[in-house]
Amino acid sequence: MISNLAFIHPEAKIGKDVIIEPFAFIAGNVYIGDGTWIGPNSTILDGARIGKNCKIFPSAVVSGIPQDLKFRGEKSTVELGDNTTVRECATVNRGTAAVGRTIIGKNCLLMAYSHVGHDCAIGNNVIIGNSTALAGEVDIDDWAILSAGTMVHQFAHIGGHVMIGGGAKVRIDVPPYIKADRDPLSFLGLNLVGLTRRGFEKERIDEIHEIYRAIYQMGMNFSQALEFVEKEFKPSSDRDYILDFIRKSERGIIKAR
Repeated sequence: MISNLAFIHPEAKIGKDVIIEPFAFIAGNVYIGDGTWIGPNSTILDGARIGKNCKIFPSAVVSGIPQDLKFRGEKSTVELGDNTTVRECATVNRGTAAVGRTIIGKNCLLMAYSHVGHDCAIGNNVIIGNSTALAGEVDIDDWAILSAGTMVHQFAHIGGHVMIGGGAKVRIDVPPYIKADRDPLSFLGLNLVGLTRRGFEKERIDEIHEIYRAIYQMGMNFSQALEFVEKEFKPSSDRDYILDFIRKSERGIIKAR
């Protein structure tokens, strides 16, 4: 059902079974996938690529131009994966020449008043809490949860399965599988609840715990700890993910409290 009180540019591409409520605004260079719901007073601007079965709630703005003074009107996009929800008054900015697109994966939830800046790359099953704000070119891996009011600095990288406490300031990188809170943001242990809910077996969780014990609690600097972990732990997807994440970190990772 498409309301005749909505504005839809004739060049916009609308999939099957899409619902567009009254007073929604759909610009021309837009694609909306099958089964998506566009709520009243929501705004979908040029460059939006919205997947199937998404929900865009009232007063959300998808694909606004970047809040970046280097932006010169270049063509860029926002890509929302299937089954992603954007709640009331959330904003998602499109990319700049730096990357060219802002990406939000499948099954994500952007809660009310949250903001995703230009050229961010967000994985699948990520939850962005109310009033959380991501600056430009932030990377967030699958299954991360950012609680309400979190502020994330430009270029920061947040690992998969991370749980960040409400009101946190993320200035540097947060490695995968952990809980992080306090100010300055600190390592508080594994995200045990999240890992258990996602089917991680006890032996797998125990190994991740021992890896982080070496990194944070054995008195070594990060370089020494990574060498120790690589030597003492057999290769696995979890071990290799943690090592690769930390070694590639350009901003450094958070410390223990």
